[in-house]
Amino acid sequence: MAGESGESIEIREIIAEQTRAIRQVVLRPHQAAEELIYPGDNDADSFHLGAVRGDEVLAILSMYHQPMPGETENAWRIRGMASVAEIRGQGYGRMLVEVARDRAWAVERAVIWCNARESAFGFYEKLGFVIEGELFEIEGIGSHAVMVLNPTP
Repeated sequence: MAGESGESIEIREIIAEQTRAIRQVVLRPHQAAEELIYPGDNDADSFHLGAVRGDEVLAILSMYHQPMPGETENAWRIRGMASVAEIRGQGYGRMLVEVARDRAWAVERAVIWCNARESAFGFYEKLGFVIEGELFEIEGIGSHAVMVLNPTP
């Protein structure tokens, strides 16, 4: 897909460090850079995807092989998903989720879950996720719910 500059934007694997600038600007502007290193970022079965134009990362998604809270069964967790305002609403978030889902399910067809901000419920619902449990507050960030995507047969 081509962005406004005419240079194409591609979905590709990035390293954890490449996610942190967008994590800070979009998701957690009140936190210091060292607070944006998430547990599991560098685990062998974690991966990070970006919507990238040239060398510029415009959207991010991190995927961890991590059980849901209170569960012991393996699952996949999406965390730190965000895009810069310039490309928001152009389908790159959907592409990131679809690529991450397909890659994770090629390894293990387990539930995919995330702690979704209330403002993102509609986005995830369009991709087949459902809310599980009650709303909860993450201090300084806002209202969230666990959202789940079950593997298709």
